Amino acid sequence: MENREALILLNMVEGLNPGKAKELLSKLDEPKDVFSLKAKELKTIFGENIGEKVFSKRNSSEFLTELKLIEKEKIDILAILDREYPSLLTEIYDPPLLLYLKGRKECLSKKCLAIVGSRRASFYGLSSAEKFAYSLAYLGLVVVSGLARGIDTSAHKGALSAGGETVAVLGSGLLNIYPKENASLASQIIERGCLISEFPLTRPPFRENFPRRNRIISGLSLGVLVVEATQRSGALITTNFALEQGREIFALPGSYNSPQSKGVHSLIKQGAKLVDCVEDILEELNIELGSSRQSLKTSLNLSEKENRVFNLIDKGVKDIETLSQQSQLERSSLYQVLLSLTIKGLIKELPGKVYMKK
Repeated sequence: MENREALILLNMVEGLNPGKAKELLSKLDEPKDVFSLKAKELKTIFGENIGEKVFSKRNSSEFLTELKLIEKEKIDILAILDREYPSLLTEIYDPPLLLYLKGRKECLSKKCLAIVGSRRASFYGLSSAEKFAYSLAYLGLVVVSGLARGIDTSAHKGALSAGGETVAVLGSGLLNIYPKENASLASQIIERGCLISEFPLTRPPFRENFPRRNRIISGLSLGVLVVEATQRSGALITTNFALEQGREIFALPGSYNSPQSKGVHSLIKQGAKLVDCVEDILEELNIELGSSRQSLKTSLNLSEKENRVFNLIDKGVKDIETLSQQSQLERSSLYQVLLSLTIKGLIKELPGKVYMKK
């Protein structure tokens, strides 16, 4: 057995968190020594309880099955000892011993921005998350989120729509996708980014997994954008980790009387940067736009309908009635086109269903 297998073993031991595991590993010459030490020696190093668990786990069918699944499913393992392990993640208080990964691991070495928010998001929240993710991914940032319902799902979809890269950090094992309805989305993410988890491959989505998952979302990222969050939202757990890790916090404001915006507005009161466009994020992170923003506006593959409507708005502010008449589009079709142009960052909606060029 090698050092990688030793870390997989220790990662499977219940009650042994990454921080404690790293501390105890420092007492060994190499991690793989856990396979050769006797039970008494393991108990001396790891303590009575954990030492016994390590000893019993290393000969267990569970551990051997995990190794077989890793090989069968072609799972990449990024161990904290590896040079390819994300450098930003090594800076946090308790980086995972290892990451299970499917997809393009080079995404993790690029500039990442996390987008998180409510699972029960409004149309405004969902469309905003998709729009910001689209623009950020098109401009070359990797969008990180948690594959959850709501804002997370929209963030991943927005990045994929832009032909960009996205990383989904799971609160379950890679062979136990949660929620189930996002299995197809997970497959798309593997093609254009990657799925990662610190949990063994078949681990169910236990409630206690998600706070641990959230520290990885923020730990991989230069900053975290919160799009809709109640006062008790899990997204705020991610921002707490981000603050501890020295990451930037961005907040998209919503309606003053919306419960989904209460948590976001609290963040703004506490000093999070209020944003209403992608430029706000890039300027705060000191990322140069260069010609990318112009490219975003002029080089997108717009449909004939999108071009028609955008050209009308390009000539001045237009209300919905004027656009309906001049574009000669059915109202339902017009709304779809307007949403698409908004997501792509080309137009913005003003109060009263009025639209203008961004």
